Amino acid sequence: MPTGQAIRAAKDRGLDLVEISASADPPVCKIVDYGKFKYEQEKKKKEAAKAQKGGKLKELKFRVGIDPHDYLIKIFHAEEFLAEGNKVRMQLQFKGRQMAHQEIGFQLAKRIREDLITMGSLDQDPKMAGRNINMQITPLPEKQRVRKFANFKHGKFINPEEEDNVHEEDEGHVQHQEQAPQIKTDAA
Repeated sequence: MPTGQAIRAAKDRGLDLVEISASADPPVCKIVDYGKFKYEQEKKKKEAAKAQKGGKLKELKFRVGIDPHDYLIKIFHAEEFLAEGNKVRMQLQFKGRQMAHQEIGFQLAKRIREDLITMGSLDQDPKMAGRNINMQITPLPEKQRVRKFANFKHGKFINPEEEDNVHEEDEGHVQHQEQAPQIKTDAA
């Protein structure tokens, strides 16, 4: 349809002629209410932004002499961040005389990398930067991610089937407990 004729048809209906695809040959246009069209485009853009979750950079700091329990908690958090699609930057910090034993820090970095290999790929190899060893892990595609530490809660590994039973037993103990009888004494 010629452009002039399309504009007249739009005005007759009280609507606007909106170009949808300028790169097409011939260009694609629609007769719509421009305000409503613009609103729908913004709505689609917001929904697309909501659907795209993650993509942020999270940072975790470790000490070279970290306690095994603290290590597990930090690895659990790193795994959660990677599961959400975020990149994770690890920073291993040295204090004082620990700098004399940098090999311990690189061993810890290797352990972190091995524990998270099922969730992400190494973006930046571990390297020294002042008193720190830095490395960065990027999440694998969602279908390739396998969580090792998903059942780590409250400081220990929990079997999901046992977890439900524990809560039911706790509630039962509370209901069946009786208070000790109070003894009244008459003081004369």
